[in-house]
Amino acid sequence: MSEAGALPLDGIRVLDFTHVLAGPFATRIMGDLGADVVKVTSMARPGNVPGNAYYTMWNRNKRSLALDMSDELARETCRALCERADVVIENFAVGVLDRWGVGYDVVREANPGVVYVAMSGMGSEGPWSHFVTYAPTIHALAGLTYLTGVPDHDPIGIGVSHNDHIAGLHATVATLAALEGRRRTGRGQRIDLSQFEVGVSLAGPALLDYSANERIARPGGNTLPYDVAAPHDCYPCAGDDRWVAIAVMNDAQWRALRSVMGEPSWASDARYDEASGRVADRATLDARVSEWTSRHETEAVQSLCQAAGVPAGVVQTGADMVERDPQFAHLGFFTTTDSGADEPPVPVDALPLRFSATPVTQYRAPRALGADNAAVLDEWIGMDEADVRAGEQSGAYR
Repeated sequence: MSEAGALPLDGIRVLDFTHVLAGPFATRIMGDLGADVVKVTSMARPGNVPGNAYYTMWNRNKRSLALDMSDELARETCRALCERADVVIENFAVGVLDRWGVGYDVVREANPGVVYVAMSGMGSEGPWSHFVTYAPTIHALAGLTYLTGVPDHDPIGIGVSHNDHIAGLHATVATLAALEGRRRTGRGQRIDLSQFEVGVSLAGPALLDYSANERIARPGGNTLPYDVAAPHDCYPCAGDDRWVAIAVMNDAQWRALRSVMGEPSWASDARYDEASGRVADRATLDARVSEWTSRHETEAVQSLCQAAGVPAGVVQTGADMVERDPQFAHLGFFTTTDSGADEPPVPVDALPLRFSATPVTQYRAPRALGADNAAVLDEWIGMDEADVRAGEQSGAYR
């Protein structure tokens, strides 16, 4: 834990029942910001232990408490912890915490100020509320898989757990808003977050277009669906599978790109003077731009374009970002966790927020299963070490 007053969320206690990505990402942010995040883990859930890639990535700056929630002593202990938590957060299927005896209606009786966040796949109500969901299914149901494909091709999808990350951000913002509401009113509340609805909200203009015009958006690859802009694509560069993205958004940028390319004769075609003409002849235009980019290294194309005011960026690999990106190097964005005696440093990305008065600089490695049993149960509910060890021996705290 950080020193009192050193971070924005110091003093906030978060009881974290989340797993996989969406929920742990939300609580990782809270932990980075100084909250005392207690990760409830169990030997019964093998994916919830260090060594698992997801666990390692999303569970820094948290303490580990082992509770076997099939054990009545563990459930009694959990209820006592919930009574002292500022935030209880979970992303299990609907009804799991109710069956454990720590649902919102139970917890709020003893802890009316609790902020209780339930972030299931489909929300707690409706005919699909009990669906089992992961990012690929949410992406598909929310229309994102369809929209992020390319024309005349089978659905491709996003390829990463994009919706999980955005749902985690929504959960963090909602938690902070509810904590602010409690500061003013003294009352907590339950937040029902549907990751499905989060995904649909990302469809943006496609929903409006259908609602207003009954026009169904189609997969467009790198082509902007609601802007007249060209060239606007990823273009091959010299080297093995090296690419650069160029996004010419107006005629002034097109003229600048022409200059960067050395004013080739084909670029002086009057049809290209305005965006509508460039879009109409996009295939030929893209082929011509590709001829130019393929003669240069990706970094050179980016540098030349940016110097002329043309938006361009290398299509970076992990190696590019970690080993060669000067911006990340300057910012110190890639760092390592602080290690303990049994916790080797882990490479991590820093919190992408910089607070002038309360800087976030500490990233503690994920803790071993149950490593903080004694400390958490003492600090939160005053349990002495003998009782903790007895619970561990009985199997309740494991």
